[in-house]
Amino acid sequence: MKKISILIIAICFGGMLKAQQLPQLTQYMINNYAVNPAVAGMYDYYQVKTTIRNQWIGITDAPRTTILSIYGRRSSHVGLGGLVFNDETGPTSRIGGSVSYTYSFPITRAVKMSFALSGGFTQFKITKQGLNVLDDNDYLLLGNDVVRSAPDATFGLNMYGDKWYFGAAIPQLLSANLNLMDDDYARIYNEVSEGSLARHFYVLGAYKHDFNPFWSIEPSLLLKVVGAAPLQADFGIKTTYDDKLWFGMGYRNNGEMAALLGYSIQERYIIGYSYDIPSSDMSDYAGGSHEFMIGIRFAAADESKIMNR
Repeated sequence: MKKISILIIAICFGGMLKAQQLPQLTQYMINNYAVNPAVAGMYDYYQVKTTIRNQWIGITDAPRTTILSIYGRRSSHVGLGGLVFNDETGPTSRIGGSVSYTYSFPITRAVKMSFALSGGFTQFKITKQGLNVLDDNDYLLLGNDVVRSAPDATFGLNMYGDKWYFGAAIPQLLSANLNLMDDDYARIYNEVSEGSLARHFYVLGAYKHDFNPFWSIEPSLLLKVVGAAPLQADFGIKTTYDDKLWFGMGYRNNGEMAALLGYSIQERYIIGYSYDIPSSDMSDYAGGSHEFMIGIRFAAADESKIMNR
C-alpha cells in the first residue's frame, strides 16, 4: 500500500522531470508573465497569450498543459494581470487561476523596478478509475476520486530597461498542504498525507540587441530551483526579422534541445511554435514535445493617458 501511495503522489507531481511540480514552457521568453507576474509592468499595452503544450509524444498520459494569460500596464506605476491554467498528467489533473497586481517605479532614468503579488487557487484531482495496480482491493483505491483545492500565491520582482529585463519569482509561495489521501482511508487507518505544494524559485531574464533596422537577436535565461532537486537551466536565443518573423533555439541542462518559430501579424497578432527534442535518456521511450502559442496585443494608450491616470 505504501508503494501505491508513493506512486500516486509521484505521478501527481510528475508534470516535470527532476521533481518540478509546475508545468514546463519552452516559449517562456514570449509568454513571460506565466513565469513572473512582475513583467506586467514593462508593457504599456494589454496582451493575451495562450500556450498549449503536449509533452513527450508517444508516451500514454504524458503531460498536457494549457495556459491563458492577460497582462499589461494600467498606469505609469500599476500593472495588472490574470492567468488560468489546466495541467494533466496520467490520472492526475491540476486547474487553477490567479490575478496579480504590479507596482513599478524608476531607479534611474533608464532603469525601472517592478514588484508583483498574485493570488488565486489550485485544484488537484486524482482519478482512480482505470489505474493499473497489483492489488485491486488496495484500500488506497477505494472511494471516490480525490479532489483538493488550496490557495496559492506568487511573489515576483523585475528590473528592466528599454532592451532588457531581469527578475525573479517565487510561485507556490504558501506551500499549502493538499491532503491528497482519500478522507475515508485517512480516517479508518489514522494516516496523514504530507503532499504539499513545494515553493519554487525562478530567475528570468532577456536582452534584445538590434543589428540594424531589420534584424535583432535576443538571448534569454530561465533558472528553476525547487527543494532537493537539481538546478534546471533553460538557455534560449531568438532572432527576429523586421519585428515580424522570428526563429531560434533553446537548450536545457538535462540535454533537451528545442527549435522555435513564430510570426507577428500587423504588430497585433502573434503565432509561435516550438518543438523539443528529448534528451538521449528519454529518446528511447518518447518523442518530442509540441508547444503552440497564440497572442493578441491590444492598442497601447498614448503616453499622456498613462501619465494622467
